[in-house]
Amino acid sequence: MPLAPPAGNSALRPVIITRPLQQASALARQIAARGRQPVVFPLLEILPLNDNAPLQAVLGELADFALVVFVSPNAIDAAFRHIAGWPRQLPIGIVGEGSRAALARHGLTAHNTTIFSPPDPARTDSEGLLQALDLDSLRGRQVLLVRGESGREFFADSLLAAGIKVQAVAAYRRQAPVLDASLRTRLQFLLDTENDWILTSSEALRHLVDLVQALAGGAGVAKIQQQKLLVPHARIAETAHTLGFTDVTLTGSGDERLLDALQFPL
Repeated sequence: MPLAPPAGNSALRPVIITRPLQQASALARQIAARGRQPVVFPLLEILPLNDNAPLQAVLGELADFALVVFVSPNAIDAAFRHIAGWPRQLPIGIVGEGSRAALARHGLTAHNTTIFSPPDPARTDSEGLLQALDLDSLRGRQVLLVRGESGREFFADSLLAAGIKVQAVAAYRRQAPVLDASLRTRLQFLLDTENDWILTSSEALRHLVDLVQALAGGAGVAKIQQQKLLVPHARIAETAHTLGFTDVTLTGSGDERLLDALQFPL
């Protein structure tokens, strides 16, 4: 764990990456290569399902669907463990550049698959994806929504309201990290120093506030609310402001935009 950096120079502060551990390493390497110190501090744990049978069953019937929507890179990686080959004519919906990169890892790009995504890089969420879809052409047809065991119902409800059939299937589980002795020590250190925090999930941001409340009460929450947040989505920024954070930078979707928003040593 690094010593506390000088308070006045943001380019010397550690950059806290709160993504799940599986997704944090690539961004950490890029930050380190540009001269900042990354600290991986996951605020979400991604776990396999207790029973994969329902997921495997629905993925075996992909030809029945007019569109498959993956809510996150985790959903893509979990689902493709059970997919031998993607039906060439089946379009995909995603909400962020991280999901586009995950699809590419599995061989799917705009060159060989129709991929719908939000047109506004600052609004990479369900609302943005709805803007990219031709809902009239989907009316009466089936859409598969691949997600975690819990999540927002807004997207599915919006499709149903438009007369589109929706089947949702879980591909993974999420949970907050356990506030054990090790995590207490690390979190207290981060509370006592100045950092730039990268938050790529509203759920993770709520976990952060809950963990700080459990560790240090209202005084700790007041301290974390003063730290700098960088968020890729407008909805996460809205969550941050609702939770009392005062220094929030909306970067737009994708690691490059997050990196562009950070200051680096000359």
